[in-house]
Amino acid sequence: MVLWQIAAVAGDSLYFPPPSEIAVRMYELWFSGPSPWFVTPALVADIGSSLGRMFAGWGIAVVLGVALGIAIGRSRVVSQLVDPIVHFLRSTPGPALIPVFLILLGTDNLMRISLIAFGSIWPVLLNSIDGVRAIDSTQLETGRAFGLPWRARIFRIVIPAAMPKIFAGIQVSLAVALVLMVISELTVSTDGIGHQLLTAQQTFALTDMWAGIALLAILGYLLNLGFTVIERRVLRWYRGARQHD
Repeated sequence: MVLWQIAAVAGDSLYFPPPSEIAVRMYELWFSGPSPWFVTPALVADIGSSLGRMFAGWGIAVVLGVALGIAIGRSRVVSQLVDPIVHFLRSTPGPALIPVFLILLGTDNLMRISLIAFGSIWPVLLNSIDGVRAIDSTQLETGRAFGLPWRARIFRIVIPAAMPKIFAGIQVSLAVALVLMVISELTVSTDGIGHQLLTAQQTFALTDMWAGIALLAILGYLLNLGFTVIERRVLRWYRGARQHD
């Protein structure tokens, strides 16, 4: 940051404002509101609409990814049938499908949520499949020996044993969802952080554009930090078992 500040001041470039100017502009746009939170209506509008779409698409991806991953990982027949389809679809870049989603779903929130869900489901799905396949067969046989029904085996054995890999996939998909959120808002959007970036670029308000980029970086960091805290709490038993091993 110091080097950036020195270089920007020395170079006096219109395209690369110094961090001090970006910080001042971020304060004016989003953090100069009334106490106690000091947030402006613009921040609530931009962050609220963007995070609403992102969490909706990401939530759909997590639920479907875990459910389908368990089904595919537990069934050899299902795995052989759908593996080629899964690997074909996951190789398709989400942004390349924006024209298709626009034609099928229009320009409203449904298109953006669907794009986020499609692009962020694959890390969850693939990690869930790997996690289920890596379960020690002795655990499952023990559950059968004790007469546990299949539903109890899923919730008491399969999901807990696969949870570390599932959480790893969910964390990766969160980053993907954030990227797709911005990309979807750069396309015919009327609000959100991506729309703010596009408007700043079109009006040549480059300090505002860099402020939006910095806001996205902070948002991504906070989301990752919050997820890490939740993961540590949920998987505390797993880390304790590994330490005992």
